[in-house]
This record gives sequence, structure tokens and C-alpha cells, in this order.
Amino acid sequence: MAPALLLVPAALVSFVLAFGTGVEFVRFTSLRPLLGGVPESGPDVRQGWLAALQDPSILASLAWDLGLLLLFMGQHSLMATETVKAWSSRYFGVLQRSLYVTCTALALQPLILPQLVMRYWESIPRGPVLWEARAEPWATWVPLLCFVLHIISWLLIFSILLVFDYAELMGLKQVYYHILGLGEPLALKSPRALRLFSHLRHPVCVELLTVLWVVPTLGTDRLLLALLLTLYLGLAHGLDQHDLRYLRAQLQRKLHLLSRPQDGEAE
Repeated sequence: MAPALLLVPAALVSFVLAFGTGVEFVRFTSLRPLLGGVPESGPDVRQGWLAALQDPSILASLAWDLGLLLLFMGQHSLMATETVKAWSSRYFGVLQRSLYVTCTALALQPLILPQLVMRYWESIPRGPVLWEARAEPWATWVPLLCFVLHIISWLLIFSILLVFDYAELMGLKQVYYHILGLGEPLALKSPRALRLFSHLRHPVCVELLTVLWVVPTLGTDRLLLALLLTLYLGLAHGLDQHDLRYLRAQLQRKLHLLSRPQDGEAE
């Protein structure tokens, strides 16, 4: 294992890369569809669904976008398997989580290397839309409502990531514990928490689905993005009654801790 002087910069570089990718992901999924303005091609030049399925240029763009999504989902799932985790832990040790975060960021949007999914994503302005808010008053109020819901969703996502230990998710805590000789952070968690983490790979499922689907215009490429990521999130979401009881107990415990100072002041 590399000395601590090398572990810390490696973990920090991975964190900065992941943070930058997260900012770009917010721009890609929220700011661009909400604040990108009205596309140059209006409804009069949009093709119908049958015509779009016969247009080689639209099919080529959809195939390209599909390939980018499959590349990301393949990397994200393959590196989460126990076999790859064991291999990366053997050769990278405490940096295993940082390696996973870095590869995920590179698959989405590297800050230095050429971007993949988000830079090479091809929009289809001439393609059909599932819905589109263009007539007043919907052209004003629907984007505003979507913008508010996106802000709430991203605030919830950020809060949930903090609750689920953001430093550990990004691989920083593993390096910190290793330097202090505290061992693996997961080893200190309860069996019920470990069981929950094994079933809940994506703790922000509902919020991400809101971001993906709640847009003023759901075009062809956005529909492809929303459908595939919805299926991917659904397949990775496997909570059962035991997990729900554990989450309910943890929520009640946190609410009790938050109410204790108020009880003290009342006394």
C-alpha cells in the first residue's frame, strides 16, 4: 500500500473530480432543459413518431446516446460487483472506493479528458416530443414549477448524501481511517446498516426520477435518458420490510435527538 503522503492526494483528486462531475450533471439534467431556452425548431418542423423511426439521422443519434448510457451503466454496475471490488481492493487497497468514484466520474464527464455521456450526448431537436409546454400560460408556469421541483430535489439529494456519509461515499473516509489505524469504516457499522446498504445502491432514487421526468419539454433524447436511468435505478432498488423498519427506526431516533434540546428548554 502506498504511503499516506500519496494516499491523501489521490483521494482528494478523486473527490474534486467527482464534485466537478456532480456540478456538470446538475447542469446537464436540470439547467440545460430548464434554462436552455426555446429550441430553434418549433412544433411545425418536428417529426411524428412514425416518421422519426424512419429517419436515419434521428435513429443514429438515438443509437449513439444509447451506447453512451450503456457504457456508463456497464461501468457503474461492473465495478460494483464483488469480483471487481475484491480485485480493486487487492491492488488499490484503501483507494478502492476512490477508484470507483473516479471511473464513474470519467464515464460521465471528465474535467480534463474528453467528456463522454454529457459532452457527446446528441440532442434531437427535430424529433417528436411526449409533451411540450409552449402555449401560454403553460409556457410560463410549467417551467417555473419544474424549476422549483428541481431545486427541491437537488436539495434533498444533497441532504441525503450527507446523511449517508458523503465522505465515505467519495472514498475520503476510508483513507482517513486507514491513516489513523481505525480500519475499514464499514466494519464499524451495524449488520442492519450493512444490509440496508447492500439493498440500496441509490439512496436518491425518487429525487433523481423527479429531475429526469419533470421537464417542460420531454423530447426524444430526454425520453431515452429518463427511461433507461429509471429502469437502472429501479433494478438497483431492492428494499424490503426489514430495511424499511430500520429506516423508520433511524428516522425516529434522529427526530428524538433533534427534539431533546427543545424538551430541555421547556423544563
